[in-house]
Amino acid sequence: MKFRIPFRKRPPVVPVVRLTGVIGQVGAFRKGLTLESVEPLLDRAFDIDDAKEIALVVNSPGGSPVQSELIAGRIRALALEKEKRVTAFVEDVAASGGYWLATAADEILLQGSSVVGSIGVISAGFGFTEAIAKLGIERRLYTAGESKALLDPFSPEKPEDVARLKDIQEQIHANFIGQVNDRRGAKLIHPNGDTLFDGRVLIGAAAVKAGLADGLGDVRATMRARYGEKVKLPKIAEKRGALAFLRGGGVEAAAGSFAGSLLGQIEERAHWARWGL
Repeated sequence: MKFRIPFRKRPPVVPVVRLTGVIGQVGAFRKGLTLESVEPLLDRAFDIDDAKEIALVVNSPGGSPVQSELIAGRIRALALEKEKRVTAFVEDVAASGGYWLATAADEILLQGSSVVGSIGVISAGFGFTEAIAKLGIERRLYTAGESKALLDPFSPEKPEDVARLKDIQEQIHANFIGQVNDRRGAKLIHPNGDTLFDGRVLIGAAAVKAGLADGLGDVRATMRARYGEKVKLPKIAEKRGALAFLRGGGVEAAAGSFAGSLLGQIEERAHWARWGL
């Protein structure tokens, strides 16, 4: 008698890539989300041939508009190349550049208290002209190019410098608006005739109503509802270990970068604190 081994159907797979943290360089020695750090994870996720779709878990208060654009662009390029659907799941916040990342997905889901939006551009700094004058410090600054010392914090603020900065911000803002309109323009509902592009944020169901997101849901419950209880959700994470530690310079590098890392953490904390997190 011949015995046949029944064919075991493999459970569906949805790779999960977490995009958590401030976007871009955070201080001199601390990196946030960059294309360099994220691209290997995205490549690994999209290279899983039998993946039903790709899940992005986004939790970012924003950061560099350039890195936001690069990462979102890479996600879309891979989605088109591999013909994979992408769903973004927002946790605490997807604000500013964090929302830019979320728009790379075909669908955006969030929690009832998730913060999304902040479609705008911000620049902040300090002026120390009176402080150094009281200390008897003379500022000596020499440049070749009249705009080289734009908004130098130790020099009096000039209206023409502020105008140049505003022009730069408007161009970046226009790029951001273009991304949102391209990805979600048909879904957006501007409340009371106002614009969603003024930097405001919306929470949970209000964001869904305005079209910034598509619904409420977390990655596990959503994927089980779509593909069954046996769906596999492998987390695509950065490979860390002793070899990576040694390549990074080991103990000496860790000790040498402590001060810079501390300053980076303070700056990163300030990004999250804007949203009460």
